[in-house]
Amino acid sequence: MSHFVYSRSYRGPVKALILDWSGTTADAWVVAPAVVFVDVFAKHGVTITMAEARGPMGLRKDLHIKALTEVPTIAERWKSVHGSLPGQPEVDAMFADFVPMQLACLHKYTDLLPGVAEVVSRVQATGVKIGSTTGFTRPMVDILEEEAAKQGYRPDASVAGDEVAHGARPAPHMVYKNLDLLGIDTIASVIKVDDTVSGVGEALNAGCWGVGLVRYSNYMDVDTPEEGRALSPKELERRMAITRDILERAGAHYVIDDLRDIEPVIEDVNARLARGERP
Repeated sequence: MSHFVYSRSYRGPVKALILDWSGTTADAWVVAPAVVFVDVFAKHGVTITMAEARGPMGLRKDLHIKALTEVPTIAERWKSVHGSLPGQPEVDAMFADFVPMQLACLHKYTDLLPGVAEVVSRVQATGVKIGSTTGFTRPMVDILEEEAAKQGYRPDASVAGDEVAHGARPAPHMVYKNLDLLGIDTIASVIKVDDTVSGVGEALNAGCWGVGLVRYSNYMDVDTPEEGRALSPKELERRMAITRDILERAGAHYVIDDLRDIEPVIEDVNARLARGERP
């Protein structure tokens, strides 16, 4: 009787990058959804801050609203206005308002982040495919893709939060659907790139490599693009250090400043895969 067990070990290269949208490829500092969450609650008579709105960022948008209503301080604010705590009917009503409000303003927040089109084109030229996941719904992603294409960014596949049965990140199913669309069989050959804890969790739950992005992340706590561009170098570095720590503690295999730093990561993962390492 043998006392040895043998298993396969993938030794090939990286075959796909799965990229998030806001804070990763476009919409610096994830302003688009945050500002609409604030406006939706205001429409229902309850004030929340941009910082509060950012808390659950990365979740599918209906679930994001639900998570906000479950924050004790926000729930109490709601109760003081409406006389009772918010439940699923209130979440559904706010999400019904959120969708047209987000669609109406999304065009204003579709500028690609610096270097995205160029680095993605270089990576695609090496044979690595590009997928995407997001908490946005398909009609919202259609807007993002149309505007991104005008700026030179065309992912090979994309999956919206409402296109899988379980689209609540950190659930991994949007990653898996990307693999289906891209024709990728080996999860170890995939790198998931995101600026949020839930996006990093998505990578870890999927079983692929997870990369956190700092420079334009949700956690930089920037309320407007103008505010972000006005940050002093010292303040920028302070916020980046906080964000880097958040993403490292989330379990990211790599944490880098922005997508322009992804090519050395791909090279390092290729080397690790060649040695038989797994995510």
